[in-house]
Amino acid sequence: MSLLALIPARGGSKGLPRKNIKNLLGKPLIEWSIKAALNSKVIDRVIVSTDDEEISNVAKVCGAEVPFIRPSKLAQDNSTTFSVIEHALNWLENRQKYVPDHIALLEPTSPLRNAEDIDRAFDQLKNSNASSIVGICLTEVHHPLFIYQKD
Repeated sequence: MSLLALIPARGGSKGLPRKNIKNLLGKPLIEWSIKAALNSKVIDRVIVSTDDEEISNVAKVCGAEVPFIRPSKLAQDNSTTFSVIEHALNWLENRQKYVPDHIALLEPTSPLRNAEDIDRAFDQLKNSNASSIVGICLTEVHHPLFIYQKD
C-alpha cells in the first residue's frame, strides 16, 4: 500500500510573502513538513508541488522530490487545493506511471505536525471505514479574524 506525501507550496503568498521558505526556529518553514514526512514509517514518497524555483531548490536540499514545477494558473489566490492535487496525480501517472493508494496532504503552514502524528493518522484511517482523515487542533475560542496579532 503506497502513501504519497504531497506538500503544496506556492511562492506568491500575499499575507506573508515567501512564507514557505522563511526561517522558523532555524529551518525554512517547509522543511518541518518535509522532515516529518521523511521520518514517517508509512510514507513512500515526499513530493513538493510548487510554482517557485527557490522553493523547489530549498525543498530538494531538505530531501523532498520536486519532479515538476506547478503551472502558475494553479498557484493563484483562487486556485483550489483539489486542482493542485489533481495536477500532481495526473503528472505522476502520465510521466512516471505512479499512482499512490493514498495521499497525505501536508501543508507547510502546519509545522508542529510530526512523523508520529502522520503514522498515527494513517493507522486510524486504515482501521476505519473512512475514506479520509483530517488533522485539526483546538484553539482558544475567538473569531478567526482576531486570533492573529501584528506587532
